Order: sequence, then C-alpha cells, then structure tokens
Amino acid sequence: MRGRWGARLLTAKETVSSPGKRLRVVTYNVHKCRGLDGRVRPERIVAVLQELDADIVALQEVLSIEGASREDNQAKFLAEELGLDYRIGETRRLKGGAYGNIVLSRLPMLCAQQYDISHRRREERGCLRVDIAAGPMVLHVYNVHLGTAYVERRHQGRKLLHAEILSREDITGPRILLGDFNEWIRGLTSRSLAEHFGTVDVRVHLKRKRTYPGLLPLLRLDHIYFDPPLILEDANLYRTRLTVVASDHLPLVADFLIPEAPL
Repeated sequence: MRGRWGARLLTAKETVSSPGKRLRVVTYNVHKCRGLDGRVRPERIVAVLQELDADIVALQEVLSIEGASREDNQAKFLAEELGLDYRIGETRRLKGGAYGNIVLSRLPMLCAQQYDISHRRREERGCLRVDIAAGPMVLHVYNVHLGTAYVERRHQGRKLLHAEILSREDITGPRILLGDFNEWIRGLTSRSLAEHFGTVDVRVHLKRKRTYPGLLPLLRLDHIYFDPPLILEDANLYRTRLTVVASDHLPLVADFLIPEAPL
C-alpha cells in the first residue's frame, strides 16, 4: 500500500509466509492536534491514522473538552471518525477538558486503568493501561508519556517496572509499552526497559534513527517495547507531507505477528 502522501507501507492484512494474526500498532504524539502551522486540526490526525489503518493506536497529548464543538472533544472525535473504540487516561485538566493519553482499538477493549507516574513538582504524567482481546490472547497495552527532566525520567522508569504497573502478578498476557519517552539520549529508562522487553529498534528497521521533530528529526523520543510471543515483522516511521505538518512528532508504526500456537 502506498499512502495518499506517498509513503510505502505494508497493510495490516498483507500476507506473509508465517501463519498467525497480524497486528498493526502505532504510537503518535499529536500535540493537541496543533500542527506546525499553529492550527488545531484534528481532521489532519484522522487522515494520517486512516492511511495507517492500525489495529491499536496510542496517542499522547490529546485534549478533550466536552460541551464545546465536536472537534474540541478530540478523543471522541478521533474515535468516531475512525470507527474505533477508545479509552482516555487523563493526566490533568486543561482548559476545562481532559488532557493526557488515549488508546484507540478496533479489537475489543476489556478494561482500562490509569497510573500516576508524576514526580514531585514536575508536570503531571501518566501511563494508561488498556487490556485488549486479540483472539484467545489478552494484550496489555501501556501508553506512556514521560517527563522532560533526567531525574524525573529515572524515577518514572523505576515506577513503571514496579509491581504495581508492569510487573503485576495478574498480568499474564503479552505487554506492549509504547509512547513518548522524552529521552534525548539512551538513559536508565531505555536500558532498563530493553532488559525486560523486545524493542522496535529504529536503527535496524528504519533508514533514520531519530524520530523528533517531524520536520527535521534530531532526537529519538518515541519507542515501542513488547513481549513474546509477539514477533516484530516490520517497522516504519511514517513521514509524509501531511505528517510533517499535522504534529511536531511522527507516527511510529510496528507490524507484529501473533503466532497461531505459542512459541
């Protein structure tokens, strides 16, 4: 499939040699749907996600104001336009609305839980966990947006790996941890998570290893980590004329295979 704006992507249903279910996952910081032109245009984010045709989408920096125009309630607007179910992980109130992370899914959502990973007097930060039914398997999806300060992220990395969040005893299915990690260089959080998860290594799968900002990527902020039996088949940083304008981040796309039988 070639997107409307010229980028080549595998479709989520494209046939490959290995049997099993294909799953496309996307993480995307949409910057309150405010583009580089300063305009708040949720319909541009809709257009990007329609082209990606993902099964599970994790968005950061979403602002949802109820009672205003339909577009102002960004989480609901995006979900309705895409025909997906959604859950909100509110980290704080902003302009009278819920601001934080959301997960959208075409697969059944079983439950959702928001974790507070804020650190001292820094800006509030959260991790949204959504359990999703993928056939007989339950996927535990964690959408996270870490802080911008070094010490803050060290605290948040340790908290994520604590027994209350990623290491809960009742988590039996594979985990997918993804989002905007705000880690300018490889630090404690990246190293610790890489020890516990497989990772979408952009140095292997992509032509460029930097993901932010979209116009001229200089840093790698966006990551996807995952557990077996998920098998990473392909990854793509979706950079088009539209995505360069729609947000300051670019969507990071991962195509997984879920084997028919456990490995």
